[in-house]
Amino acid sequence: MSEASLYERLGGGDKIRQIVADIWANHISNPIIKNRYANSDGEHVQQVVWEFFCAGTGGPQEYTGSDMLTAHTGMNINDAEFNAVTDDVLSALDKNNVGQKERDEVLCILYSMKGEVAHV
Repeated sequence: MSEASLYERLGGGDKIRQIVADIWANHISNPIIKNRYANSDGEHVQQVVWEFFCAGTGGPQEYTGSDMLTAHTGMNINDAEFNAVTDDVLSALDKNNVGQKERDEVLCILYSMKGEVAHV
């Protein structure tokens, strides 16, 4: 019997939507990165982050946004900002009682994308 997908272990689409809402709340109040989101459409950002999160963890949702390199090119995201985003995600996972194994897997996914997000 195979292990459930990370998507399933995170609680599926509805639970991931709550995690994404908490990530957004963290981002827009985080002094290191909140200015990055000042002129963003919060509903749209949360929708594409939800799609990305779901699709990337094994869910059935289709991601309709840009690839990470295209989405972040020219933003000049530095290490402190990347780490702030990562910390916000981990805080949202903690708030939603996500287990350590799943938290570690999400952290690995985030760091696997760092080269496409930071300093591009």
